[in-house]
Formats: sequence, C-alpha cells, structure tokens
Amino acid sequence: MLNASPKPDCIYQLEQIKARLLLRAGLISSIRQYFDTDGFIEVETPLMIKAPAPEEFIEAPQAGGMFMRTSPELQMKLMLAAGFEKIYQLGACFREGEFGRKHRPEFTMLEWYHSGADYNALLDFTAGMLRHLALYAAGSSAISYQGHVIDFSIEPEIITVRDAFRRFAGTTPEAAMEADQFDELMVTRIEPELGRGRPTFLKDYPGARSALARLKQNDHTVAERWELYLAGIEIANAYSELIDPAEQSARFKEAAAARERGGYRPYPPPVEFLQAINAGMPESSGCALGIDRLIMIFTDADDIAQVKMPLV
Repeated sequence: MLNASPKPDCIYQLEQIKARLLLRAGLISSIRQYFDTDGFIEVETPLMIKAPAPEEFIEAPQAGGMFMRTSPELQMKLMLAAGFEKIYQLGACFREGEFGRKHRPEFTMLEWYHSGADYNALLDFTAGMLRHLALYAAGSSAISYQGHVIDFSIEPEIITVRDAFRRFAGTTPEAAMEADQFDELMVTRIEPELGRGRPTFLKDYPGARSALARLKQNDHTVAERWELYLAGIEIANAYSELIDPAEQSARFKEAAAARERGGYRPYPPPVEFLQAINAGMPESSGCALGIDRLIMIFTDADDIAQVKMPLV
C-alpha cells in the first residue's frame, strides 16, 4: 500500500480555520437577512472600474487600462441617481500595499446606501445590525473578544472627534492637523480607547477629512460622518452624502492635488459620477463596513488570516 502524500500547507491552514470560516458564512447570511428584512435589495457592481475616487493614501491596483475597485461607492451612487432607494452589496475590493494583521490587498466589503436617510439614521440601523449578529454568533447580546466583553445591548458610545481629541490626546483636531499629527494621534492615542465594552461611533469629522461627506448645516467645519469602532478596531465608515456638484468637483480637485503631492498615481476623473451629481442626486447616506474585521471580532480572531482563505 502506497503511503499517502503529506497534506499541502494550504489544506492544513484551511483545517485550522474551518470553524471560523463556517461561522463567517453564517454571519454573512445573517447580514443579508437583516438587510432583506428591512427592504434593501442586494446589488452587484463591476470589480473593474474606469476611475476610482481620488482618495489620498489609497491606491487602486491597475488592470490593463482600468482599475480594480477600492470600493463600489461611486458605482452604487449612480444607482441612487437612477432611482434605487435602499441598496447593499457584499463583495471583494482591492488596495495596493495593504498587508498586515488587519489588512489584506484583497478584502471583503459590505457597503449600503439609503436614499432619504442621513448619517444618524445609518448609525441606528448599524447598531441594530450588530445586536442581530451578536445573537446569531453568541446566542446573547454580549461576545468576548481577546479577553474583553463587548455588550451590544448597551447603548453605544457616541463621541465627536473634537471631544475624543480633547479627552484622549489633550489637543484639538485643528491643532493636530496643523502639526500634521492627526493620523498619528488617531492611531496611537484615540483609536485604542474606542469600542471598549460596547460599540463606539466616532462622529463629526473635520470637513478636510471627509472628501465625499456633507458638511453639517450648523457647523461647516465638520462633516456628517462617523466611524464605528469595536475593541479599538475601525470597522465601518459612514456619512451623509455630498450632493452639491460644485463642492464635489472642488473637493475632488483638492484630493487629486494631495495625491500628486504625496507621489501617488494620478487617476482619470470619474466622469459618469460627476455627470450624475450634476444631473441631480437625492439626499442620501451610505456606509462601508469591513467584513473581514467584523468577522475577526465575532470569531475572536486576532489576525485577518484566521478568517479568510489563505493566499494560494
């Protein structure tokens, strides 16, 4: 009798994470159920696009004369302009140079848009989804992540960026941006304190840090934007959509100039999106949520490699 060949490493790795991958599948099914029950429809937009949004620090991989999407955002907003009202999408996105415990160059994004809703409505909807997922994953409203309990039955913490900088960094967002320390302080001083024991929604980002978000009517220095944190990990980014054509064009030009100063690859203008916003887009809001990071939280994993199929 011939000896069986040894298992290849990829099979061994899959066996080690099988339980998490099975729970991942169940959680994604539960997400779909939550959206479908609320009247959303699932949509699919292209992986290859003509032009990404000109975001600083984010590089879209090239694919011939096109780009692999870093997000389905602009394409889903075209659907809003065409009259779709409540849409969501689960799918792969791509970003060059992102590899680590919480990053992969290919990752899974959940993105949704709601015509007629603002960022506060999305916050309530997202908090409800987290409670729904906790009940599926743990059979209760509380889960354990890396030795710490996160209780989703507790009202989430809602804190403004200004208050977070004052409380955890002893400064203001304006001073941090002036000193070119905004991102550094966010990563080292603020983010580790968020989402401890319950979800945290960090809201009202500086307008300069919100290229596609609408500014608050009563305070034009900040945008109607929030990010969700669980156990110090950023999970989602949401905002009320900017629909002013002139303001959007100006912000895209500023973002393109920032990319050029940083030595990033230039992108062609997103012509169809700009045409759509000029023709008129409805007031709406949208959210992008990192599925892999969310699965990490709900399966008590400390590395994305534990919740995704290995790169083979």
